[in-house]
Amino acid sequence: MRAVGTLAALAALDALDAQTIARGLAGRGEVLGVEVLETCGSTNSELLSREAVQAPLLLLTEAQSAGRGQRGRRWHASAGAALMFSLRREFAGGAGGLRGLSLAAGVAIAKTLHALGARGVALKWPNDLLASVGTGGAKLGGILIETRSSGDRVTAVIGVGLNCRRMPGLATRLRRKIASLDESIDPLPARNEIAIRIAAELLATLRLFDDAGFEAFREQWQAMHAHQGETLRVRTADGRIVAGIADGVASDGGLLLRTRHGVQCIYSGTVVRATSPRGSAA
Repeated sequence: MRAVGTLAALAALDALDAQTIARGLAGRGEVLGVEVLETCGSTNSELLSREAVQAPLLLLTEAQSAGRGQRGRRWHASAGAALMFSLRREFAGGAGGLRGLSLAAGVAIAKTLHALGARGVALKWPNDLLASVGTGGAKLGGILIETRSSGDRVTAVIGVGLNCRRMPGLATRLRRKIASLDESIDPLPARNEIAIRIAAELLATLRLFDDAGFEAFREQWQAMHAHQGETLRVRTADGRIVAGIADGVASDGGLLLRTRHGVQCIYSGTVVRATSPRGSAA
């Protein structure tokens, strides 16, 4: 109970504030709408349900009742322990032109966390952030991108969930390793500051992506690939399991695997197991 009470007290002191975030972004040359909700089902769903406008909009929440990650998995977080937000932006052209966007967003977030002092942040294809130092690759955060097309434009909503503070008992309940920023950044900046820094980098990333696509981020992503050179087992969207050695990503974000049948490029799937060259599983 003491840990839970401490977390609640920290949440009250570290509340998200739309005006603070908007001012911080304006100071970095980014003018956009910012909203903070006490609770919602999902920030992605909330933004997708609103009438599309061309101006970017950043929506943050203290709590989500239906937060989700890749393939509909639920995102678990306690109030004040995480940073949960979605950024909506319009792009010209169809959704096909956004291939690799989740990987580019991962680069932006990882770069920001490195600049804040986080050690060993790595990227797991296609949309996870891992804390690899002393954790064996525990999940630190995730990205979920959803799109809606209208005419010659597409609305992209980039949803981000990031563990800021340790949540007692969560790893045991989920039966997997969980990492948080406070394990590698001491003192941990206010969540408003983290949000400002990440959102500013994301906005710059989206502009470059709009001009040059994922190829502009490919080298950076591969440098932070958590499983580069390792043997991976990937469950594809149609349920097949493909095994091979991770050999980077294609210019449009597809995962390249060197298999016994040659190099395969996978665009939709989940890494279910990774084995290092020495044979240890991650």
